[in-house]
Amino acid sequence: MTTEEILNTHLPEQENLLMALQEIQKNNQLNYLTEEDLEQTSRYFKLKKSTVYGVATYYTMLSLKPRGKHIIRVCTSPICKMNGTALVLEELKKILHLNPGQTTSDDHFTLEETECLGFCFNSPAMLIDEDIYGSITIDKLPKILSSYQKGGEKDA
Repeated sequence: MTTEEILNTHLPEQENLLMALQEIQKNNQLNYLTEEDLEQTSRYFKLKKSTVYGVATYYTMLSLKPRGKHIIRVCTSPICKMNGTALVLEELKKILHLNPGQTTSDDHFTLEETECLGFCFNSPAMLIDEDIYGSITIDKLPKILSSYQKGGEKDA
């Protein structure tokens, strides 16, 4: 779908802005919002571009720079930190050969830190795309990541 087609599925009311931006980003192969996306969205919703830009930069699930096919978000809230998120993050950095905010050279994975995933009862927690994983240990990471590797069950 084009950005215009996605926008046309929403009433041009401000309460629909966030959902529209999420859908536009999801439709982009590199998981981000382009300058043209922001311009089209501001015209469609009859909002200042700065308003649309403000929403796009406020929410961490939205991005203005290209990212990988699969977005890995590691929770760094105090509860997750107490339960070992630093070890998980360090292991992911080793496995993927990148730091938070970076994307693998093949554009397959982007690693991000996030403040809270709301999964405190199963901390430490990690989100890959829309799949949440709790009670993460470094021993569980290879199996989880393998399903997102090229050809894996979640790499459709």
